[in-house]
Amino acid sequence: MAKESARQKKTVGRVMHEFKHGELKQAQGGKVKNPKQAIAIALREAGASREESGAENRKTLRKTKDKERRGATGQARAEGKRKARSSARGTTRAELYEQAKRRDIPGRSRMTKDELARALKR
Repeated sequence: MAKESARQKKTVGRVMHEFKHGELKQAQGGKVKNPKQAIAIALREAGASREESGAENRKTLRKTKDKERRGATGQARAEGKRKARSSARGTTRAELYEQAKRRDIPGRSRMTKDELARALKR
């Protein structure tokens, strides 16, 4: 098999990350549970499949990269959910940490989000 490009490696990494976290779905809508199936899906999406022609592989990789840019991957959807949950509660820990840093609150680097919020209210 030919050496994978950086774009292909990134796509394979994303797909395997989705598999590891239970976000990779089959065409029928169920979750992928077989690691070999996940590898096959990763290679197919990365355009590195031995079963397809070179032109078909390039077309598939282009289509996958467009999907990643749109945020239509399982990983992007999961990250969006996490961001929505944290933003629904207000400010993020990073924002609270920056405020604590400006006010020079001691021990701020070891504080959780809730502890930072309490320290800033004082």
